[in-house]
Amino acid sequence: MSKLDPTLLERLSQSVGTPYWLYDAATLRRRIKMVAEITDQPGVQARFAMKSLPVTRVLQEMKEAGIWIDAVSGNEVLRAQHAGYAGGSAPPYICFTADVFRDNALEVVMQEGVLPNIGSPGMIRQLAEAGYQGEISLRINPGFGHGHVNACDTGGPSSKHGVWFEGLDELVAMADEAGLKVTMLHSHIGSGPQFSELLENLERLADEFAKVVPSFPDLTAISLGGGLPHDYQNPEAEVPLHLLKDLFAKTHQRFSELAGREVRVEIEPGRFFVASCGTLVSRVTDIKETNTNEKGEGATFAMVDAGFVDLIRPAMYGSYHRIEVVGKDFSSGMNPFVVAGPLCESGDVFTRDDAELLQPRDLPNPEAGDLLTIHDGGAYGAAMSSNYNSVGRAPQLWLEEDGSVEMLTRRETVEDILRSEVSEKV
Repeated sequence: MSKLDPTLLERLSQSVGTPYWLYDAATLRRRIKMVAEITDQPGVQARFAMKSLPVTRVLQEMKEAGIWIDAVSGNEVLRAQHAGYAGGSAPPYICFTADVFRDNALEVVMQEGVLPNIGSPGMIRQLAEAGYQGEISLRINPGFGHGHVNACDTGGPSSKHGVWFEGLDELVAMADEAGLKVTMLHSHIGSGPQFSELLENLERLADEFAKVVPSFPDLTAISLGGGLPHDYQNPEAEVPLHLLKDLFAKTHQRFSELAGREVRVEIEPGRFFVASCGTLVSRVTDIKETNTNEKGEGATFAMVDAGFVDLIRPAMYGSYHRIEVVGKDFSSGMNPFVVAGPLCESGDVFTRDDAELLQPRDLPNPEAGDLLTIHDGGAYGAAMSSNYNSVGRAPQLWLEEDGSVEMLTRRETVEDILRSEVSEKV
């Protein structure tokens, strides 16, 4: 995200309160353009993994750019349609990917005609029992892959996603018996910690898919999944995406020649699109200290009004996010601070390492009343927020390129939280 104006941040804080999310339209559009540059070629298509940031305004930006949708719940499908995406269309602008049909998911697939991407064998049986007669995609666990942190194992023996590659024949037999055409194959191996690992894994994945392409007479697409890397410590670092463009072109040609017809190659980034556009703006409420004793070293805490109800990634994964004290830089003096939130939970800390240990951050001496920004939270920030401690979700604001700001979602109230509570016999 481009440097934010401190005066603007303070004005918004006075208007909507803190904490709040601010999404920078220019940054989002720049990332969309970067993906378009590697997929704007015959036979290659990008989808947006909307779970990362499903707010309507962002979905509309994706639609305007020709990006299709990967949805992972029935409600995500409906939200995509609310943003203007058509279900039941050819090509399938909305793909539903899951390992379980939960809540309204099966009903939505049946009624809206979206392409179901099957991650568990039992889902084929459920579709058949429900009378589904459409096309399907099969999600395969290829046995390798790596997420951005160890807790995100997207491919391999410990990953719950997809059907183990050695069980593909059985899955195909189930689909044939149910009269379902397999028109897409899918796998997701994650971004890995380094771009070189992603490139190597994508090449390996393409080789694995190439072995089975001739066995699928109705195949029209293969998805190589999501996982374009985002460097949280240095978000402006250059990523050699042009290497992926070459890979996608060669893979499309290879798959099409093996099949004897056009086979589309898809990717479905989420994080890369939206991580850098989102900033969580909070207020420092106090500075306090603990002393060293037999349990360990003391620490200086910068207490803020944002917590893991707003951004859970540091507490869940030990994920790193850049932190700034608005209006201050190193000339104000730098000291190590633990940035902690308001929740009645010891894990409500934004400065942890991947072993979940406190990792104080050098900051320019925050004081009560300062604004503190936590950056690169657009992906899985507001999307994973919660009402823990009965806290209302923070509002989401949209900063347009002309400097105007629009509120996308308001701050939740206790009335919003209580609205779903009922007292009914069942």
